[in-house]
Amino acid sequence: MADLVKQSKFLSLVLRHDPGRIGLQLDPQGWAWVDEIVEKSEIGLTRDRIAQIVRASEKRRFALSGDGSRIRANQGHSIAVDLGLKAQAPPDKLYHGTAEANVDVIRSEGLEKRGRHHVHLSPDTETARRVGMRHGKPFVFEIAAGAMQRDGHAFFVSANGVWLTEIVPPVYLREPVA
Repeated sequence: MADLVKQSKFLSLVLRHDPGRIGLQLDPQGWAWVDEIVEKSEIGLTRDRIAQIVRASEKRRFALSGDGSRIRANQGHSIAVDLGLKAQAPPDKLYHGTAEANVDVIRSEGLEKRGRHHVHLSPDTETARRVGMRHGKPFVFEIAAGAMQRDGHAFFVSANGVWLTEIVPPVYLREPVA
């Protein structure tokens, strides 16, 4: 199991942030050839192992092409890719999980994408809470996504159900969800 986690983190690194680390070229939509990853990685990846990582990922971070020959990350890139997502109307409420240590800054500045392409929002509080737990004691903000969209903010939903937007100004943040 530890190898599976290590290999999944490696895939996140090369597909979302640093494909050049192994001399990998992503196409403009973020796709890479599975065989090239197998050939260039030095951590025991095989085609079957990559397929297992895609299937086993609770967060569904990766997608395989229909024929299984290519793979890409569903979101979270810090490098330029065009996932081909179309703007969609979000639910009235979405959620963002963070660590309590970040709450004051978020209250005053809102949510910013920082080094990524989008702010990531969860469709439910439990998912948001799990995200927040990765960074410390969790805190969940409710986001008035419907109001944001009516005010002109665009929303996108990735293949794994994560909602994406450019920024969440403080006025759209609601206090913690119980």
